[in-house]
Amino acid sequence: MDQTVGILHPGSMGAAVAACAATNAANVLCCTDGRSPASLARAQEYGLTAVSSLPELLERCDMVISLCPPAAAEDVAAEVASHGFSGWYVDANAISPERMHRIEEMLSSRAKAVVDGGVIGSPPVNGKSPLLVLSGPAHAVARVEALFVDTAVRTKMLGPTIGQASALKLAYASFQKTSRVLVALSIGLARAHDVDQELLDITLQRTNSYLAEPEYVAKTAARAWRWGPEMEEVADTLEAAGLPSEMLRAAATTLARWDDVKDDGELTLADALNRLAQP
Repeated sequence: MDQTVGILHPGSMGAAVAACAATNAANVLCCTDGRSPASLARAQEYGLTAVSSLPELLERCDMVISLCPPAAAEDVAAEVASHGFSGWYVDANAISPERMHRIEEMLSSRAKAVVDGGVIGSPPVNGKSPLLVLSGPAHAVARVEALFVDTAVRTKMLGPTIGQASALKLAYASFQKTSRVLVALSIGLARAHDVDQELLDITLQRTNSYLAEPEYVAKTAARAWRWGPEMEEVADTLEAAGLPSEMLRAAATTLARWDDVKDDGELTLADALNRLAQP
C-alpha cells in the first residue's frame, strides 16, 4: 500500500499496532521530540522510522494514527490541527463520543477525513490479536482497514457515524475494567476478615461472564430494592476495612433508579434499560 503512516505516540499499544501497519504501508514514522528513552527504544524495536519533529512527521505522512493516553487525545489532535494537517486522521484512543466529535471538528476543515477508532484487546504481540473497531466515512475506513490486512490487528467497520467506535470501546471497557476493580475490592474485603481463600474457592465454581447474560438485567432491576441497600452495607464494610467504597456507593445509586419496579416478574430488558436511562 503506497502510503506513509505516522503514529502518535509509540507506547506499548501504539508501537505494536504501528508495526502491524508497517506490513502494508510504505513506511511508518514516529516523532522523537519529547519522547522518553523507553518510547524511543520501543520504536526502534518495532522498526519504526524516527523523525525529529511533529511538523516533519505530518508533512511526510498521508495518514496519522493517534494512540495516546486518553486525557491527552484532544491536545494531541489540537497540535496536529495547528500544523494544518491535510491527510487522514485516525483517533484510536479510549475517549468519549463527545470528545471524538470535538476532535473531528478541530481537524475536518483541513484533513481529508477523520476516522473514529478503538482498540479492544491487548497489544498485537505474542499471539494476541486485538480488534480495531472503526466508524466514519466508508472510503476513509477502508483505507485504515487496508493497512491491517493479514496482520494480527483485526478490523471491524461499525458504520458511518463518528462516535460509534468510541462508544463501543467505552461500553466494553466499562465492564471489563470495572469488573477487575470489583474483583480487587471483593478479595480485599474478604481478606480483611480472613476469608479470602474461601471466596476464591466459591468463585472458581462460577466461570461465566455476567456481560454474556443481558437477560439478567431485568431480574437485577426487579431485585434492586433489596440489592441497593446491600451495596450500601458492602460500602460500609469496605470503609471499615480501610478500602475504597465509592464504587459500591455508585452501584447503590444506580440500583435506586429501579426502586419502583420491585419484584416485577414481567419486566423486560428494554423496560429495565429505559428506566435506567430515564429515572
